[in-house]
Order: sequence, then structure tokens, then C-alpha cells
Amino acid sequence: MNASPRYRITHATEYRYGETVPAGHHLVHLQPRDTFHQTCQSSQIHIAPDPATARHFLDYFGNRVTWFNIQEPHQNLAVKTISEVQVDPYAPPAGLICPSWDEVGEALSTALDQASLDARQYVFDSHYIHRRAELAEYARPSFPAGAGLLDAVFDLTHRIHDEFIFDSTATTVGTPVLEVLKRKRGVCQDFAHLQIACLRSLGLPARYVSGYLLTRPPPGKTRLLGADASHAWVGVFFPGYGWIDFDPTNSIIPSSEHITVGWARDYEDLAPVKGVITGGHRHVLKVSVDVEPIAAAGAVSPAAAPTPAGNDGLSASTANVPTN
Repeated sequence: MNASPRYRITHATEYRYGETVPAGHHLVHLQPRDTFHQTCQSSQIHIAPDPATARHFLDYFGNRVTWFNIQEPHQNLAVKTISEVQVDPYAPPAGLICPSWDEVGEALSTALDQASLDARQYVFDSHYIHRRAELAEYARPSFPAGAGLLDAVFDLTHRIHDEFIFDSTATTVGTPVLEVLKRKRGVCQDFAHLQIACLRSLGLPARYVSGYLLTRPPPGKTRLLGADASHAWVGVFFPGYGWIDFDPTNSIIPSSEHITVGWARDYEDLAPVKGVITGGHRHVLKVSVDVEPIAAAGAVSPAAAPTPAGNDGLSASTANVPTN
């Protein structure tokens, strides 16, 4: 690819409630953010029924958020976001000087620059991710004493890809990381949480990244609209440089086919749709995601490649009802 690709992402979520819902309050993370190699050129969010109140703001992590409440009886809730994003190809710079991984924790504890102070928060436990000796032990073969941070993280990324099976039926959003480690199965959300937990258990700052991944149909097949899915991967802090992303589900460093919605401590901070409703009883949830390349002047379509693994388990969720 010799140009920065552009994508149109359509993410539609619909809840059908078993009983009338008198009122609901919801928080939405669906609009891509700008990064140093990604530009969100437009993004619109459509909500039905019409909210009584809606606010758009940036959360603590700088992600785009919409909060809204519905104060009329309803049996359906539909949230649809249409965004257009340009993503520049990315690779770590040649000759990047990386400290050894075991120097990073010590350096981070005394550094006073803003980037290091921000990164320090990603060393601690969060809602779904807890540091454990078992996780440090699993990561240890990738992190011998004195190993460069880039090589060590990449080795762990490859190991998770090679040793774990993508299985959308094996876990739920609340499956503990230690259970994922034991069963060696899960979806991209699980693999991201696992890698982050391993890194934090070694004292390294790592964050959860949520977004989308361009997928391709099998040879000879046409694209199925709405058949894509949300995706998740990992960001690791490199002192003196910044953050580099790693995708353990596909064993790659994300480049121009990963579209970032946001980053935070774990999935809890970035659930696509969550909230609280009164009533409703049981519900049926339908999620449709479409990542469509947009032709641009000078762009060359990506060469054929294996379809990367996505995440059927990463769907919108409402806080009072379990997902998956």
C-alpha cells in the first residue's frame, strides 16, 4: 500500500426489550479518536428513540464519549455510528533504542516527564486486570534478564498467538484472566487482557486499545455487510519514545488496517455501549459492524492476505445485563 487508506466504519447496536423500558441512561464509546497516525475525518451518532438529553465529551483518557438518557417508554434502543477515518501506515522506527525491560520499571518510578507520569497509571490493577505471580511466571520466558523491551514484548505477543486458540464460545466479558491462561482459549479481548496482565505483573505499563480491524472475505466471496466486529489489542510504553501497539490475536504490530476508537485501563473503561435501564426484563441484542475501505486518489488496494482474527465476543453491553 503506497497511500494512507481511508475507511468508513458503520457500527449499529440494537436492543429489543421483553418489556417496556420507562427510562434509560447510557454511555457510548463508538467514535474513533485522533492519534499520531490516524485522523477521524467525520463521525455521526444516531440514537432512537430521540434522547431527552445528550452530551458529547472526552473522558479521562481522552476518548470520545456520548452520554444520553431516554425518558419515554420504549421497547427498542438503536445506536448507530458512521465514521470516516484515515490511517497512516506505521512501524517502529528503524534503529529504535530500547532499554532492557527490567530497567523500565525502575526508570518509570523516578521519571518526572509528563509521558512517564501518564504511563505510570497503567502499571496498576484495574477492573478486569489483576497482577498475579502466575502471570509473571507465564511471561518470564519472553523476558530474560537484560532483554530489550521491544524484542521481549514481541516474543510474548507471538507466544500468545501460537499457544492460544481463538474461540468465541469459550469466554464471556467477565471471564477472569487466570481462567483464560488455564484454558488457553478466548477472543481478542481475552488475549489483550492476558498480555496486559502479564506485562503489569512484571512492572511494565500496558494499556487496552479498542477499535476495529479490516477483514477480507475468503477468496471468491463478496464482502458481507455488517459481518465485521470490534477488535482489541495492547499498547506498551517505551520510555523516551512513547507507545507502541501489539496485536496478540494476530501476532503483529498494528499498522494501517487497525482503526483505533480509544484506549484505557481495560474493557470496562471502553465498553461500546453500557448503561442502566429501569424494567425491560430480558432483551435481544443485535450488533452489526462494517469496515469499508474508501477509494482515494493515489491509493492502492491492499494485497490479498489471510483474514485476521476478530472478536465475536466484543459487542455492546448494558450494565444491568450480562453480555456474550
